[in-house]
Amino acid sequence: MFSLKSVLILFLGGGLGTVLRYMISRVLNPLSPHFVWGTFGVNILGSLLLGLLVGYSLKYPSISQQAWFPFLAVGLCGGFTTFSSLALENYNFIKSGQFLEFSLYLAASVILGIGAIAAGIFISK
Repeated sequence: MFSLKSVLILFLGGGLGTVLRYMISRVLNPLSPHFVWGTFGVNILGSLLLGLLVGYSLKYPSISQQAWFPFLAVGLCGGFTTFSSLALENYNFIKSGQFLEFSLYLAASVILGIGAIAAGIFISK
């Protein structure tokens, strides 16, 4: 199961990631009326950070056993952007040659995600 320590580590990392995402978006999104630079930047930066963490944990497996690894990989990156998880999962599909799964997962995530937003707005009116 989960220990209180591991839950607190994830909670703190997620909280920090959320605050960072909010601050970056508040600063960068108003820079252009035509593009959400903060959201875009957070998604790409979060994906890069998660990629670095996963890459180093593959190269040095003991890294994933350290308390700071879930703090950063799951907590911080998860609070910062869930897009990084989507990107990693799709990378894994491509890497393992699961191109149909990659295509379906990516398309369904984007289309159904936008559809869910529209449905939520419609239902709440």
